[in-house]
Amino acid sequence: MTKVNIMERPRISIIAAMDEKRGIGKNGDLLFKIPEDFKRMKELSIGHPIIMGRKTYESIGKVLPGRTNIIVTRNPNYVVDGAVILHSVIEALEVAHREEMLKQVQHDNEREIFIFGGGEIFKQIMDRVDKLYLTLVERDFQADTFFPDYSEFNKVVYKKYGEYNGLKYKFLDLER
Repeated sequence: MTKVNIMERPRISIIAAMDEKRGIGKNGDLLFKIPEDFKRMKELSIGHPIIMGRKTYESIGKVLPGRTNIIVTRNPNYVVDGAVILHSVIEALEVAHREEMLKQVQHDNEREIFIFGGGEIFKQIMDRVDKLYLTLVERDFQADTFFPDYSEFNKVVYKKYGEYNGLKYKFLDLER
């Protein structure tokens, strides 16, 4: 069993899917649905806290099981059964950090907080992020919501190509 310093903060990671122009959404919904992308998202994030904005939560339509769902909204009356509702990204990170610290005391697995989006949440948190798990689709979907610049993430730690219903995509994991 490896010894872990529980004072170290968990890794903060973004998980996102985008088109070739960094588009991530249109009219409040995802641009595309690739089953392998959803499977990967679940496998990576299960057992970890996930942070998302209200619009992202509403586009998913349910609390994702096996994870602490943290929803960030400005609406003080917003309620979702089974989710933690907070009003700033900083608050959300603090709660997620506590969740991972408690888990680490009980289990010997990697501590990681996942940011699920959307565009505004990504922008607010990008300077604190350690890793990106991206799905890049080779098409322009005429999005109205975009992923922020991530050019400072230039260390490729994983890459895999795929295709689904004529959509060519790649999974790309990047670190700073």
